[in-house]
Amino acid sequence: MRKSKTLARIRNGETAKVCALGTYTPPYVALAARAGYDCIWLDLEHKMIGNVEVQALLAYCRIYDIDCMVRTPTREKVGLYRYLEDGATGLMVPHVGSAEETRDLVNATKFPPIGDRGMDNAGFDSDFRINPDNQQFSEDANRETFLVVQIETPSAVENVEEIAAVPGLDLMFVGPGDLGLRLSQDGDTDGSRLEQAHERVAAAAKANSIAWGCPTSGEEGIKHRQSQGARFLANAGEFSMCAKGLSDGVTEFES
Repeated sequence: MRKSKTLARIRNGETAKVCALGTYTPPYVALAARAGYDCIWLDLEHKMIGNVEVQALLAYCRIYDIDCMVRTPTREKVGLYRYLEDGATGLMVPHVGSAEETRDLVNATKFPPIGDRGMDNAGFDSDFRINPDNQQFSEDANRETFLVVQIETPSAVENVEEIAAVPGLDLMFVGPGDLGLRLSQDGDTDGSRLEQAHERVAAAAKANSIAWGCPTSGEEGIKHRQSQGARFLANAGEFSMCAKGLSDGVTEFES
């Protein structure tokens, strides 16, 4: 089974470099891999990409040897592990608010004895061949794929210690957009409570020996999150890159 670059980085105490993608743009996969990113965050929560196109993007990621983490549009058990069978290295599930929800996700995405994922052993994740040793395949899959839950609500922050303690969870990822919106509506006018939430997630992750991450930008922002122990950081995406490129292009006409 292909080894995860993300997990290798984290296990070595390094930072896994993540960039986002929300459209069917195969060249982006090659460009991200050549630039040195470890993982593409494929957003299917807010973006609509057809199943066949998703399968193709997962294949492109395998060709260019870069992890693909699917932010899932579903929590349905079979729907989740089908992404893994189609070649996803990781799954990120949005708006997880409790340990109970997290246990259900581990149950869906990890093979026994950790969870209860269904065995196919003939998908893209096994190179379309039936491994005669189901036990070895399941151990490899549990070791080289990862489950991420997003901490995006005040209630999730309140439950983060219990969430982080669920066996089989690999990563927690702060969603500052949703979480920041909710905290600001509750009086967080200067972002201090949002920063405290990051610190609480960091502490819970450290206490339970799992990784955590978040979106960030700029050298200073990356170093700040690394100092808090974050090892899974996203700082780019095709949307922002296209917007900046187009803006720079117009500026050239006007200069």
